[in-house]
Amino acid sequence: MILCRCPFLANARSRTCSLSTVAVAAAVRRGDLTGAEEAFASTPRKTTATYNCLLAGYARALGRLADARHLFDRIPTPDAVSYNTLLSCHFASGDADGARRLFASMPVRDVASWNTMVSGLSKSGAVEEAKAVFLAMPVRNSVSWNAMVSGFACSGDMSAAEEWFRNAPEKGDAVLWTAMVSGYMDIGNVVKAIEYFEAMPVRNLVSWNAVVAGYVKNSHADDALRLFRTMVREANVQPNASTLSSVLLGCSNLSALGFGKQIHQWCMKLPLSRNLTVGTSLVSMYCKCGDLSSACKLFGEMHTRDVVAWNAMISGYAQHGDGKEAINLFERMKDEGVEPNWITFVAVLTACIHTGLCDFGIRCFEGMKELYGIEPRVDHYSCMVDLLCRAGKLERAVDLIRSMPFEPHPSAYGTLLAACRVYKNLEFAELAAGKLIEKDPQSAGAYVQLANIYAGANQWDDVSRVRRWMKDNAVVKTPGYSWIEIKGVMHEFRSNDRLHPQLYLIHEKLGQLAERMKAMGYVPDLDFVLHDVDETLKVQMLMRHSEKLAISFGLISTAPGMTLRIFKNLRVCGDCHNAAKVISKIEDREIILRDSTRFHHFRGGHCSCEHLFKMVMERNNSEIGEGQQSASSAKVIRQFRLKFG
Repeated sequence: MILCRCPFLANARSRTCSLSTVAVAAAVRRGDLTGAEEAFASTPRKTTATYNCLLAGYARALGRLADARHLFDRIPTPDAVSYNTLLSCHFASGDADGARRLFASMPVRDVASWNTMVSGLSKSGAVEEAKAVFLAMPVRNSVSWNAMVSGFACSGDMSAAEEWFRNAPEKGDAVLWTAMVSGYMDIGNVVKAIEYFEAMPVRNLVSWNAVVAGYVKNSHADDALRLFRTMVREANVQPNASTLSSVLLGCSNLSALGFGKQIHQWCMKLPLSRNLTVGTSLVSMYCKCGDLSSACKLFGEMHTRDVVAWNAMISGYAQHGDGKEAINLFERMKDEGVEPNWITFVAVLTACIHTGLCDFGIRCFEGMKELYGIEPRVDHYSCMVDLLCRAGKLERAVDLIRSMPFEPHPSAYGTLLAACRVYKNLEFAELAAGKLIEKDPQSAGAYVQLANIYAGANQWDDVSRVRRWMKDNAVVKTPGYSWIEIKGVMHEFRSNDRLHPQLYLIHEKLGQLAERMKAMGYVPDLDFVLHDVDETLKVQMLMRHSEKLAISFGLISTAPGMTLRIFKNLRVCGDCHNAAKVISKIEDREIILRDSTRFHHFRGGHCSCEHLFKMVMERNNSEIGEGQQSASSAKVIRQFRLKFG
């Protein structure tokens, strides 16, 4: 029997194999690892290239090193690409020792093999070892130099990065320059980073992204938005998901809802609108900028949701005080098979804080490790301290702080100090203030809180003592300010502001509001003026608080019925909180005010945090007899204003 080889049949098989490999590669490129595995499994004749494509997919995914090793062992004749890709898998999984063993056993190494080792070791923090590998390389190229400069830059050793940058033979590589930009941004030297960026002979998208992200990271969000405009309009660079994620974070930091909406509208015209990272960043931006309804709508329209997306929405509900909906969403997330992570529990505990669900929060905290194997971190402990303090369980909060398996975060003592003002506990207040001042003698927060507690108790001598203490330690108090966005422009106000060009109209509107508020029973709470001055001046000082100035300006600058969104860098004072409730009813407006702890939604004379007031009332009433209830009501209201205002 004679067997004939048909050239047409052989070519057909070759084309089929090639098409199958292309299908695997295409699935890997779009991040569809499951699709890549299915295409690989359906390929009847697999070549080394087919194996390498799927191996590259495992290298990009987290936690797939075991799958990569198993696949590699099945390759009939692995080539240099196979070894190099598996080498990347080891480094991507944090297995530097495994990468070292594999590199030592490789039958043949090309320049890519050496570069992978240099880059992987640098990113793993073993920069000196990477340097030794670099010096042992038989042949080097621009990638080799880039890896070394990036390694020193990532480690924060910019003097070494500068030296290697100067010695690099190829100075026209954008990757080399971008490494310097990112390195200086990471250590907070924005000026030096911009010098390198402006001197770059050629820029790519990664270069622009490095500067945008660096600006946001270093609290220059306004510069990030400005550069983004330049990038898109003048440089004609098409942004990617990473760009938009950074820009939207900048919008969140500035509370620039208008600009964030423009980016959303622009995204809708591009394929990026379906990108999971962009969608999650938009949800987070809307939540942080006070537009919870748009965040909910967008979240509901997302085709796919990972744990990061769920966390963003749960956290949004929590920060807006809708703890019930946050917890419902948490349950939905679990029902849909999404495994919560440690950030999820921070969001859930925050929801419990702003909803007063102390018992549920304790159960979540205790069940984290037992049910999900998640070890509580300092963030979780800080949330629990806050939860216990708001429930009036100060002794239990102190016990929790003392039992932490690590050094407590200063926020735990800050929360305790704030609670001591509510419950008039000078002993714990002085303990918490002492710890905070010990950790950071230059931070004004502890001094101010302690002075406020003494002022609330009319202990003016102690107030003076704390202020002298601040002066001796050269402590500068962080000034409180509020801001509002009107037609894309941010307007900032400080207490007793004298700089805004429309100050006369703002004061005129406040005068009108004061008369109408008084007619509705509003009485200024003079306890929130922490100066020993006469009553008339106290009233005037209260009416010039930054929150009231921002609200007044918003009212005269927008159409009737429009929602106002006010933001404050510190906690809103109790009198401004009460005033905002009354103004919302007078003007028939929704006023959304975000302070340093949460969002307050004022509608029709009520605030979204009033359910907490009821809990405080019930807790205090349960601790006193019936005959004492009416006499203690004023005290409870005073506690609530101090605590939640």
